[in-house]
Amino acid sequence: MKRRPLPVAAALVVTAALLLTACGSGDDKSSDNNKIAGADSAESTSPTPPRASDDDAKRPRMNLPNDVKETFEGWTTGEAAKDEILADAGLAQSAVTYAVTQGDPESPALSFYQADSALAGSRDWVKGIVDSGFTYHGAVRYYAPDISVFDKKSAGVSYCADESKAFNKNRKTNKIDKTPASDDSFVLYSTRLEKNSSGVWQTTKLESERGNKTCLR
Repeated sequence: MKRRPLPVAAALVVTAALLLTACGSGDDKSSDNNKIAGADSAESTSPTPPRASDDDAKRPRMNLPNDVKETFEGWTTGEAAKDEILADAGLAQSAVTYAVTQGDPESPALSFYQADSALAGSRDWVKGIVDSGFTYHGAVRYYAPDISVFDKKSAGVSYCADESKAFNKNRKTNKIDKTPASDDSFVLYSTRLEKNSSGVWQTTKLESERGNKTCLR
């Protein structure tokens, strides 16, 4: 849920060079370890990112309010290893939404699915929203995920978000700020994920660009 008129802390502007990297192949090369996003297509739709298999991690529950919806289109590939990565990439986004709706920048869900600069940025972002007296209302559609697996413990995922039906809501008055949709309602995310000792693919880097032509459809 990211219809945010406030300064973006968790989402850095993606440069042209980075976007070219985001469209790279999924070959396992040493130079790939510095990439952020990948390029293998996926199909299927799910209201939440599906888990391809179980792991040893005790995953936090993230129950969103009834007026907050997230949909993930094309979030499975049929390949178990890639589907696990995609699932955790989606859950990293859900963790931000959940933290905002809970009014908790220190939400355990954030540190479970994110780490390093991504976690620091997301905490700052959630704090900015909460301190401004807002929460979320509406629906976000995540779609067009591309994935590159760099090695056994690192990968990159890029994807789009349609935030045209998502809005900020005043926590005290419940007034919804229904701003009109525009090209900026569509966001390209580029992320890097690393697998931790519990088997969770944590998002460690997260960058975004609003109005990117890749997502305008």
